[in-house]
Amino acid sequence: MTRVLRRLSSHQGKTMLARLGQGKPFQTLVATILSARVRDEVTEQVVPELLRRWPDAASLARARPAEVEGVIRRIGLYRVKSKRLVQVARQLVERHGGRVPDSLEQLVQLPGVGRKTAGCVVVYAFGGRALPVDTHVHRISNRLGWVDTRSPEQTERALLEMVPPGWQARVNDLLVHHGKTICLPRGPRCGECPVRNDCARGRETT
Repeated sequence: MTRVLRRLSSHQGKTMLARLGQGKPFQTLVATILSARVRDEVTEQVVPELLRRWPDAASLARARPAEVEGVIRRIGLYRVKSKRLVQVARQLVERHGGRVPDSLEQLVQLPGVGRKTAGCVVVYAFGGRALPVDTHVHRISNRLGWVDTRSPEQTERALLEMVPPGWQARVNDLLVHHGKTICLPRGPRCGECPVRNDCARGRETT
């Protein structure tokens, strides 16, 4: 496992959340919420627009969801996400003094924030230890033969027991990039894969 992660790190590019969040907690939280089930190119256009108008929790907490809808209309589920963003911002102001908490336990108490979103904030904004599992991480972990799981939640639990602590915060970054460039959901480019020899699926296609 460590050999695979090390090899992937030499091919790594900065992921969308790392670019958009810039290590800033509020930006990272907003970007993660908006990115769910949305193409990166759309998220990368919409997030800066929203943050120019509402750069922090205090300003977004004063917004009406209808105002936010007008800015994020290109985002999938924009009505749901506009309400969620305002709710999250208001709770940040009311319970956390406008600051984004740095613990997974507190983050998942925010409206609509699950473990994957919370984990991304811990990793990308705070440099903390978490192992957020999205569809890419779930798919590739199974393809590599690391796990045999049916859901991202099961994959997260299994990987936390397997991945060395020093690599846990990097798993999402490495596998998401790999999943968007080489190990695609359909038609994975096994012939170009730098870890093909360590992959259960790759060995089957040899």
